Amino acid sequence: METNRLSTFQKGVVGVQFLFVAFGSTVLVPLLVGLDPSTALLTAGIGTLLFHLVTKGIVPIFLGSSFAFIAPIIKAAELYGMAGALSGMVAVGAVYGVMSLLVKWRGTDFIKRLFPPIVIGPVIILIGLSLAGAGVKMASENWILALTALVTAVVVSLKGRGLLKLIPIFCGIIVGYLVAFFFYGIDTTPVKEAPWFSLPQFITPDFSWEAILFMIPVAIAPVIEHIGDVYAVNSVTGKDFIKNPGLHRTLLGDGIACVFAGLIGGPPVTTYSEVTGAVSLTKVTSPAVIRIAAVTGIIFSIFGKISAFLKSIPAPVLGGIMLLLFGTIASLGMSNLIQNKVDLSKTRNMIVVSLILTFGIGGAAFQWGNFSMSGIGLAALLGVVLNLILPQETTK
Repeated sequence: METNRLSTFQKGVVGVQFLFVAFGSTVLVPLLVGLDPSTALLTAGIGTLLFHLVTKGIVPIFLGSSFAFIAPIIKAAELYGMAGALSGMVAVGAVYGVMSLLVKWRGTDFIKRLFPPIVIGPVIILIGLSLAGAGVKMASENWILALTALVTAVVVSLKGRGLLKLIPIFCGIIVGYLVAFFFYGIDTTPVKEAPWFSLPQFITPDFSWEAILFMIPVAIAPVIEHIGDVYAVNSVTGKDFIKNPGLHRTLLGDGIACVFAGLIGGPPVTTYSEVTGAVSLTKVTSPAVIRIAAVTGIIFSIFGKISAFLKSIPAPVLGGIMLLLFGTIASLGMSNLIQNKVDLSKTRNMIVVSLILTFGIGGAAFQWGNFSMSGIGLAALLGVVLNLILPQETTK
């Protein structure tokens, strides 16, 4: 269904659904690193709006808490305190700024040479597959609930009409929640005890060179993921956001959002593949709907009972939905390879794709002093290097 045919009410419902998709991951990161989940919701919402402001409001991307920084934040907080670690998180935005300037200076040809389809396609696949483990882990806590949510979302996606067709994920979560409530029991005490209004907990950073130097190298991974996600959004929408508004703008928007998050005590944000998967599934590609999700996140951050209710959604229900969304992202990566006619019969291309996937899925890690890189970032960087140094095969 075309977005311009949606009513205001329909856009609002889909926008709230997109927030539901991002909610679990957005609040999980701060819970793991010792930050306030409500602050993360606020920074995700405002960060997304800042991103849309910088990118002329035409890119349907949602920014949420970045998983790439979980381990670094925990370690930096141990070494320099949380306030010191936040100064490192602010500095992450500078890395995005530098990349933005490089792209603006050298143009998109520079990016296309570094990140051609033979690299971007497998990275998109890897983004989906590497997250699949988290979805399976959440689902495995109760497969009945997970499959209930998953099957509901699939059936509504295939058979739904009108408004239902637009909210398969929302339907999956609601049905899963009701099954959990009536057959397994959900502790609603936190919802009852939560205040109606509750401001997020703000923390201001303390400048620390050590924390900054510790955190900056970590930004390489999400920068590469950012580029992969923008290409994934290109595949979903059929548009080229690398050209308009330009990759330099998307990088800068992401960087500014990271700076804002760090200044008030939120985790660094990144482009959210979960929401990109939901956009692909629902075919609703309007940036305005993404902005509705962002505003909803801001509202939820100050309503204590709403946040408490959302936190009460059982993990298996969210896990079942994640299985569908992460698989959708991986499919987009395969579509990217096919649409760009990447020839996998060539040995060099097979080597590049194979090593990106094995290093990423296998969890390979590299560490030298305080510098460390692993997972998607390491695999993507390896793909870039291999593509540059491996000779092109000549046709006889």
